Amino acid sequence: MRSDPSDWSTPREPHVRQATRGRVAAERAAHGGDRDLGPDADPESFARTILLQRLTEQPRSRSELETALAKRNVPGEVGAKLLDRFEELGLVDDEAFARSWVESRQRTRGLAGRALAQELRRKGVDDELIRETVDEIDPETERENARALVGKKLRSVRNLDRQVQVRRLAGMLARKGYSSGVAYAVIREELDVELDPDL
Repeated sequence: MRSDPSDWSTPREPHVRQATRGRVAAERAAHGGDRDLGPDADPESFARTILLQRLTEQPRSRSELETALAKRNVPGEVGAKLLDRFEELGLVDDEAFARSWVESRQRTRGLAGRALAQELRRKGVDDELIRETVDEIDPETERENARALVGKKLRSVRNLDRQVQVRRLAGMLARKGYSSGVAYAVIREELDVELDPDL
């Protein structure tokens, strides 16, 4: 599913996103605009068009762009050369991508570090970079996100047995990537009860 462009923000927004989009637009204009060159065109021009189209749609990791080029049968050496150039220009930046992704998914989906790491791994981000990015997540922000998720979910489980409430809330937080320690602490606070540790 294509993400909403409004979700691309970073703490340095909006000028960083606008500057990146401006550079992408300038590159597109300099190399033929939006025309689709087709697979019989010069491989480098064809690959550049693919990259610029993908980056205009939404921020992407280098791995995602490599995959997009491979699916269109762009020779590997052509793709690597262009991606290196795009990195030099700041149009492809996995570190910035990872930080932007984490900020966006925390804000819009309330995801915790574990779930965010899985998503970044699926997008081909380097494991060391994932660790560094996830380690920067503020524990209190994560706890507040968990509290907001529980508060929202409580409306739909309010009339259920307390044990069922706890299990559903804990399951929801687990799917969002929260540890059991954080999940049960937040649920305890929100329900204001002593929880059976075996629940």
